Amino acid sequence: MMKSRPSFPQIYIELAKILAARSTCVRLQVGTVITSTDFRKVLAIGYNGNATGLLNKCDREEPGNCGCLHSEENAVINCDAPRQTEKVVFVTHLPCVQCAKRLINLGNVKKIYYAQDYRIRDSVEILKTVGIEVEQILGDTR
Repeated sequence: MMKSRPSFPQIYIELAKILAARSTCVRLQVGTVITSTDFRKVLAIGYNGNATGLLNKCDREEPGNCGCLHSEENAVINCDAPRQTEKVVFVTHLPCVQCAKRLINLGNVKKIYYAQDYRIRDSVEILKTVGIEVEQILGDTR
C-alpha cells in the first residue's frame, strides 16, 4: 500500500511549526514561511524574537507588548522577492492586525494559511478586504 503524500500546505505549515521552536518569546512561539504560489520556492522564513545582536529574550513581560519582532515581520524583512512575485504565506498562528498590514504591503500575497487562531481575529476582514484569502489548517497535519 502506498503511503499518502502530504500536500504542500501541510509541509509548509509543519515547517512554520518547526521554525517556531527557534522563537525566544516566552509567551507565544510563532513561525512563518513565505513561498511562491506554485510552492516550488521558499522565499523567506521568520520566527518571533528579539532583533539580531540583542539578547535572545523578551524586553518586557507584558503580554502583547514583550518587545519581540513578530514572525511575519521577520519573514517580510527576510523576503527579497519583488513585489510582483505572487506569494503564499504559512503561519503557525493567525496574524495580528499589524502583521496583516505588513503582509499586504509585501505585495502580491494571494493566500495565508494558519494553524491556530490568534486571540484577536480582526486581521481576517482586513486581509479579505484587499483580496487575500485566509484559510485555517486544522489538526495535526502529519
